[in-house]
Amino acid sequence: MPMSKAASARVARRIATAAAYGGGGLSLLGGAAVGLLFTEAQLAKRRIGGSEDEPPKADGVYGAAFAGQHRGRAVRLGFLGDSTAAGQGVHLPRQTPGALLASALAAVAERPVELRNVALPGAQSDDLERQVTLLLGEHDLDLAPDVCVVIIGANDVTHRMPPSRAVRLLSDAVARLRTAGCEVVVGTCPDLGSIEPVGQPLRWVARRLSRQLAAAQTIAVVEEGARTVSLGDLLGPEFAAHPRELFGPDNYHPSAEGYATAAMAILPTLCASLGLWPTEDERPDAARRESILPVARAAAEAVAEGGTEVAGVRGPWALLKHRRRRRLPPAEEVEAAPEQAL
Repeated sequence: MPMSKAASARVARRIATAAAYGGGGLSLLGGAAVGLLFTEAQLAKRRIGGSEDEPPKADGVYGAAFAGQHRGRAVRLGFLGDSTAAGQGVHLPRQTPGALLASALAAVAERPVELRNVALPGAQSDDLERQVTLLLGEHDLDLAPDVCVVIIGANDVTHRMPPSRAVRLLSDAVARLRTAGCEVVVGTCPDLGSIEPVGQPLRWVARRLSRQLAAAQTIAVVEEGARTVSLGDLLGPEFAAHPRELFGPDNYHPSAEGYATAAMAILPTLCASLGLWPTEDERPDAARRESILPVARAAAEAVAEGGTEVAGVRGPWALLKHRRRRRLPPAEEVEAAPEQAL
């Protein structure tokens, strides 16, 4: 039986609190279920297949044609996280989420965008410290990214990392980036119950665990001054309605169309974090079911619908947004120059 949003909010707050204070968190999976779930997991793994291909390298400068139109330097965009952040499952650099968002951000800002992606397939949240260090290095903080996108959490669930530890590691990474002056947008743990080959009861358990982690991630990230976008069932009803088109050949990672759908959902929040979105859109619109809520309640609301943004406003309150999506520009309109990497 699904948990109510109020109950989900309480669980998420307990996980986030345990993460903040170093507690053990919650035991979310009873030992009696382990045998059955292990059998289901093995069956799902055979049906899913998995991809061993290296994600295409997409680092470089996007929107170089805008260089002569703007006196300011290029916008620096960092990408961190797991295989979804890296773009595993597609074959062309321009199909990865980093390239898609760099191209779109360049078109909106009318400025070049320098992309550096340090995401690692298979990464759990304990790899974020290494990735943040790669991005920031030992350079002057003036060279830090202007904005970073983090997508993490799926492997924390599948490898049974304690949720409080996963949240603490993410929170620490976000805090380091914020201290370096970066705006941060986190795509929270996707709903693993949406993966088509996964059967019951594993599907129900995977959905519950991934949503609880996503809500706790949201609370911790917002409290560090960053924003989240719920990846939900891999970003909205499009995936549920068209799984054959939006999942890749391994039935686990998104296809090129799936990554484009994800990028369209993240783009408005990415632009808003840099002040590139209309200011009137920052106010809650009741017609779009937007409101200011306690952060834990906003987190629980967000995980139920992919593409939902949560941003802190003041104290324990957060803004719940369903931003209007903007179509991505055709790839040929905003060319990349990979040789001009960060």
